[in-house]
Amino acid sequence: MKMAHTCIRVKDLEASLTFYQQALGFIENRRKDFPENKFTLVYLAFPNDGYELELTYNYGHDPYELGNGYGHIAVAVENLEALHDEHKAAKYNITDLKGLPGTAPSYYFITDPDGYKIEIIRKAE
Repeated sequence: MKMAHTCIRVKDLEASLTFYQQALGFIENRRKDFPENKFTLVYLAFPNDGYELELTYNYGHDPYELGNGYGHIAVAVENLEALHDEHKAAKYNITDLKGLPGTAPSYYFITDPDGYKIEIIRKAE
């Protein structure tokens, strides 16, 4: 077995695509439109990575309530500080750099247009 994808439901497909492509560097792998059922699926991934993020857009749906069970997804990056600076300059909704108790800063969170949190972590060496 292997992980295939994670699905999140989005209110504004174009805003979400712009965020995930521009802020995080995802590329669109494929798209499936189902107009008769009023939904679209868009699969995003990083280059050379088979794991996908599925954006599900249900036409005309009210904003989703994330509830208190959703935690976050995580993305590992080579240069944490540089990306943090880029996200800050672009005025994305981000936290300060953080570390677990007693450790140096190694992550921060960015929030997508629907309120989903994405943890940006330093890639393990």
